[in-house]
Amino acid sequence: MPETSTTQRSGLRSRFRALIRELGKFGTVGGISFAIDTVIFNVLLQSGFETLIAKTISTVIATTVAFTGNRFWTWRDRAHTNMARQYTVFFVLNAIGLGIGLTCLAISHYGLGQLSPVFQTQLADNISGQLVGTAAGSLFRFWSYRRFVFPAAAPPGTPSRQEHRAANVTSPPSPVRDTA
Repeated sequence: MPETSTTQRSGLRSRFRALIRELGKFGTVGGISFAIDTVIFNVLLQSGFETLIAKTISTVIATTVAFTGNRFWTWRDRAHTNMARQYTVFFVLNAIGLGIGLTCLAISHYGLGQLSPVFQTQLADNISGQLVGTAAGSLFRFWSYRRFVFPAAAPPGTPSRQEHRAANVTSPPSPVRDTA
């Protein structure tokens, strides 16, 4: 079995440290957004809003804060060519994350709530929507934001994904044969 060189190990360590820093920043932005989401969600519930509407409103507000923090702090060193595109993709992917959280909340509140009223309490809504739903949604968000919204800049001289695909596509054989 060949030995891993010191430069490979050092490269792995530095990539791992960078990933940990990135996760820390993402977590900090997410924590602030989570606090905003939780406060607004509970204020809206206390004001008489329906559970899923309250969660949707609180998530949209928290998402705006999260986009700003992630774009200008977490992934500030990544490619930022088109803010409108990034903002749109960020919100589309966040809507999927919201769907994950709302699914957790709906299963608990409406599904399990049919079995026992304890699942229709504010505490149960906070556990299923804020803790379970947010955790599952956050895993998806970190992966998708990193991959699609704030992709790593390609090293100079590296072809883009489209250029790479175009170079690997072979043209189909011609139906007309050369008879010469």
